[in-house]
Amino acid sequence: MSNPRIPYRLSSERPPLPAMEGKRILVNLVVNVENWQFDQPMPRTIITPPHGRETVPDVPNFSWADYGMRAGLPRMLKLFAERGLPASTSINAGVIAAYPQAAEAMREAGFEFIGHGLHQRALNHAGSGEAELVAETIRLIRDFTGAPVRGWLSPGLRESLETPEILKANGVDHVFDWVVDDLPSWITTKDGPLMAMPYNLEINDSIVYAIEKHATGEMLNRLTRTLDLFRAEADDNPRVLAIGLHPHLQGVPHRHSELADMLDLLSACDDVLFTTGSAIADWYGSVEPASGHADGGA
Repeated sequence: MSNPRIPYRLSSERPPLPAMEGKRILVNLVVNVENWQFDQPMPRTIITPPHGRETVPDVPNFSWADYGMRAGLPRMLKLFAERGLPASTSINAGVIAAYPQAAEAMREAGFEFIGHGLHQRALNHAGSGEAELVAETIRLIRDFTGAPVRGWLSPGLRESLETPEILKANGVDHVFDWVVDDLPSWITTKDGPLMAMPYNLEINDSIVYAIEKHATGEMLNRLTRTLDLFRAEADDNPRVLAIGLHPHLQGVPHRHSELADMLDLLSACDDVLFTTGSAIADWYGSVEPASGHADGGA
């Protein structure tokens, strides 16, 4: 079965799109800020138990994530602030109560808040309660920020068959789960179009360091090589480069300078625009509206 939501097309056959604010490489820094519940199995682990059996509470692996919330996130906030860069947070709404200072610091820094579920648990585990979970997530974030929640990144990028319709019904207009191209695409739902926003899985610290377990420096290596290609391809069409970051992975001391080097590499490129998902969504919706494209129908 081919993609049931986004009709297939070669990226090379997409129509030429104009630059966004005069730039053709659109960088979205997405910091994933999560609430790992102490009384539940951990979503991911850095250390296995001595006898191979998971335990609850899982103190070492909970502490891995908790360290990121305490020490890693401030380092990242400082780096972005020093460089005056806009950023987004893909945030579990449970963070607002569990880590209030973290949520307040990101709000104060002007981060765009992206819905990321209540806790770090896949939506398809919610069963018949998924619609209520999504609605509650969006309500909590909206009440905290005072702004609409336009973007969504599902925990683990996992959806149910009904997720796009549920997101559409809750006012979401773009979602980062469908990683199919380097430009946005239109997702078909029974209630009208939803935008698929690029979210690079290959330059994502969870993939690189927690899953593939590369040595520090691999994120910068991949970014350098990707940027080289994107700069050449951008002559034909802009490119969206969303970089997924986690405080417990990229915020640890031995990777701090790597993140700084990544930001400086991008800042030195005269065709890079640091921006947010909503800004990209507004740009793309204006230059290739769903009403005029085959993959935007209901």
